[in-house]
Amino acid sequence: MKKKPKEKIRLLLVDDHPIVLEGLRSYLSLQARVLIVGEASNGSDAITKAMELFPDVIVMDISMPKMNGIETTRALVRKNSLVKILILSAYDTNEYILPAIRAGAKGYILKDAPPSELLRAIEVVFHGDFFFGHVASQALFNAYVRGDQTPDVPELSAREIEVLMLTAEGKSVKEIAAHLFISLRTVETHRERIMKKLNIHSAAGLVKYAVAKGLVHF
Repeated sequence: MKKKPKEKIRLLLVDDHPIVLEGLRSYLSLQARVLIVGEASNGSDAITKAMELFPDVIVMDISMPKMNGIETTRALVRKNSLVKILILSAYDTNEYILPAIRAGAKGYILKDAPPSELLRAIEVVFHGDFFFGHVASQALFNAYVRGDQTPDVPELSAREIEVLMLTAEGKSVKEIAAHLFISLRTVETHRERIMKKLNIHSAAGLVKYAVAKGLVHF
């Protein structure tokens, strides 16, 4: 019996630079898991095409004419809270990263990331999880450290925050252990403690709570 082919991920690409769009199209069109259903060069056009084409994931630039990526993300989320937007940006500062996430983006990676990371980010966001590249994860970590926790959020240790941010980045237990130079068991223990404190029962739920429910403050 033949296996049923996996569902293709329908993508809308949004960027005002033709050369960037061409590069994304050239790479992503060769990937078996994705189908590019449309392209847009500005925010207002992106909103129109998103409403017409119903893409699974929108890969969104930030700096664009008419409406920037943050404004466009905010507008799309207001129209459909379930929309999945992955920010692909040249900007690596909090000035852009935190507002984009606050606007409702499900992921944020830089344009100089390896193509394989972009494909992985698309997959993760498509499946309903968050994906933040290293720089975005660090921005969230710093925002957490600077911010005051709300009374109903249990206090996490510095190491627990690191594990949380690396989990948000989509890293496995093995990858987190290698990154922090600790054992697999130690990573698992930290995750168990975080989940217990937050009454969360999965890594996906942990990340969603951290970003969407106020654990990370902007």
